[in-house]
Amino acid sequence: MTELPASLPAAPPTSPPRDWPLSRRVRLLRNVLPPLIVLVVAVVELLIAGLQNPRAEIWAHLLFYGLVGPAVTFFSVEWIAQGTRARERAELELRATYAQLSASHGQLQAVQELMRDLSGAPDLGAVVEVAARGAVRATGAAHATLTVPGGLSAAAAGEGDAGEARFPLRVPIPGGGALALHFADPPTPQTEALAQAIAAEVATGVEAARQRTLDLMTLYSVDQSIRAERNMRRLLARVTRNMAERVQAGARAAYLRDQDGLLRLEYAEDWTGERGGRGSLAPAFVERVAEAGTPLVAAEAEAAEVFPGATSALGFPMRDEQGLVGVLVLGDERPGAFEDARLPLLALLAAQAALGVRNARAYLYSEELAISDERARIAREIHDGVAQSLAFAALKLDVVARQLRGEPDKAEEEVRAATVLLREQIKEVRRSIFALRPIDLERYGLLETVRRYVEDFGQQNNIRTTLNVTGDIHLAPGDEAVVFRILQESLNNVAKHARAREVTVSLHGGHRVTLRVQDDGAGFDPEQVSGRVSSAGGLGLMQMRERVESRGGKYRVLSEPGHGTLVEAEVPQA
Repeated sequence: MTELPASLPAAPPTSPPRDWPLSRRVRLLRNVLPPLIVLVVAVVELLIAGLQNPRAEIWAHLLFYGLVGPAVTFFSVEWIAQGTRARERAELELRATYAQLSASHGQLQAVQELMRDLSGAPDLGAVVEVAARGAVRATGAAHATLTVPGGLSAAAAGEGDAGEARFPLRVPIPGGGALALHFADPPTPQTEALAQAIAAEVATGVEAARQRTLDLMTLYSVDQSIRAERNMRRLLARVTRNMAERVQAGARAAYLRDQDGLLRLEYAEDWTGERGGRGSLAPAFVERVAEAGTPLVAAEAEAAEVFPGATSALGFPMRDEQGLVGVLVLGDERPGAFEDARLPLLALLAAQAALGVRNARAYLYSEELAISDERARIAREIHDGVAQSLAFAALKLDVVARQLRGEPDKAEEEVRAATVLLREQIKEVRRSIFALRPIDLERYGLLETVRRYVEDFGQQNNIRTTLNVTGDIHLAPGDEAVVFRILQESLNNVAKHARAREVTVSLHGGHRVTLRVQDDGAGFDPEQVSGRVSSAGGLGLMQMRERVESRGGKYRVLSEPGHGTLVEAEVPQA
């Protein structure tokens, strides 16, 4: 009996590591416990059989089967239960981890959608609205309010009841403004961190929208400043100044390709002021930019060759559909000054400059052509009019010289005729000089220029003039020039051909601007003189019609011999 405890086998293994999985525990008990029980029972029965006292045998059986068996069963089941509880805890932890991952994935997806929507927002107002909605989706807030500097704000509500949002969270936005969130439950530290990350993304989106707006304003400003600019130096100064201000460059230069295909300096300015050297050939870096056809950054030696004292330079080719127009170069004394330059915007400004240069050159060419035509017209009119009349007067005076002694009466008559002819030619010269005087439309505006011209015309030609202006008149500068040119031509024709005593000029502004010039002169047949050239600007009736119609307007002339003339021109309002 005393040897029984020593001979009892140990309980089922309870000492294996606590992190054994449940399946391993069950497999161990299934494989080890049955043979172990058989072995132990056999050993115990042999020992009990050796007892000579029947009563002792009974107590030994009761002790073994009543105490040891249940104990082994208890410890085995408990060992399996430990594995079961460990498995349940692992499943609970796994479910919690999965829930956290699902929530994090939803938040990450909401943040990604917010970033995508912010990048696609067209303006600052849209950025604020998109950010407020995105903050609600990402954080699960019941309500969100976003404010940014400049007075812009937006609000968004979640799917829950906004009245239950009793827990506010206010996050400042870098650069100004704040994101105010309201929750139904107290926000967690993770939610606060997420709100701060959203605020940082909102600040990035707001800054990007402001930058886009600034870029558009810059492009619009440059476009408006160069669209109608006819002076090449002013045009290049404006464009390069806008580009230099964008990158804080201290120097700028423009090289244009001439008729021989050579790049020559047209405009340059640095920290010392505007530089000379106009017409000088381009340095090697400028030639390299022209050949590459893309923006290039200069080496330090190349930068110093373009701008003395500069260590950084950035070149942009000016190209259009016809090829290379020129090269714009920005320079600075700071090393690496253009490493973070926004090349696409600057390249777009250079492309706009190319268009402006083409337009300015076309205008200069048209001016030269007009001057050439005007010189030819003046020479033709002097030859056909004044020169022939003066030659005729000279012949008459030669006749007078021969008649002075023999026929004094006829000589006196010829002198009077020559005097009348000369006076007529003096009037004609004065009319031509008056018509050729430069008119400053940009300085005085259309209405004041018309008023002055009509008044001066009446005084110069001894013709009574009346000017009537009604309605609002708003014309583009080019249309103003055409309208005034038509007035100038019409009045000159009145002075030269109509022999009128009174002229009425009317300007009416409505859907279109209408100019009417009506005289009480001799009139004419428009079909017979439609190609006639006047003395003011070389424009016949056909040419005046073409000028007006090229501006989308209408032009007509109503006249009959003996019934005066009405000239009418219409152009659209600006």
